[in-house]
Amino acid sequence: MSIVTRDAYADAFRRVTGRPLVKLTQHNGRPDSEIVFETLAINGVVASDEHLPEFLDALAEAFGARRRRLAKEGRAMPGAKDALKAVARLGGTVQSVLTGTIRSNAVHKLTAFGLDRYVDFEIGGYGEEVYPKASLLQVAQGRAGRRHGAVFDGSNTVLIGDSARDVQAARIAGASMIAVATGRSLPAELHEAGADVVLPDLSDPVRLVEAVTRLTAPARTG
Repeated sequence: MSIVTRDAYADAFRRVTGRPLVKLTQHNGRPDSEIVFETLAINGVVASDEHLPEFLDALAEAFGARRRRLAKEGRAMPGAKDALKAVARLGGTVQSVLTGTIRSNAVHKLTAFGLDRYVDFEIGGYGEEVYPKASLLQVAQGRAGRRHGAVFDGSNTVLIGDSARDVQAARIAGASMIAVATGRSLPAELHEAGADVVLPDLSDPVRLVEAVTRLTAPARTG
């Protein structure tokens, strides 16, 4: 979790509870909706139904107020921009995000590094949505289908992520999985979890495009 995100959480917590944030739970790829409830609990706040929407609204406002710090204090994953550009050139391909971050903050993050132009945010899945990740992937497929007038299913969907949890979500949803070993999970763990392809990083867009093309070949030729 970045310093900007931590500061935004502290600000949001103070706005919602009137108290300073003492402890912030570990992120570990979990959605903001889950982090909010656990953070309230470990700080001795009994959560109610109103807490989640109120906290997420405060988090969006607090993060938005700090968005100019992102480019100065953060960094995009090396190769991410070239990877997105390369995949965007594939005919009939749409790209979005499946993230534990709430939508407004995901937009700020990608915009800060010039990545937003390659992503259709309307069809993504975000941290304010209380779904398991595999279900959220299926929700995103449905959104993509309605928006683009095509069927998106396991034969033409590729999830790119960096954790064994991402791999598990892809497997449950029936999608192909390209794992990138830039997170906490080791390459061996990603292979063992069932990733179709494991890349060391995103530095080779040609290799990434080849993997996406191969994994979606039946849908492209069918």
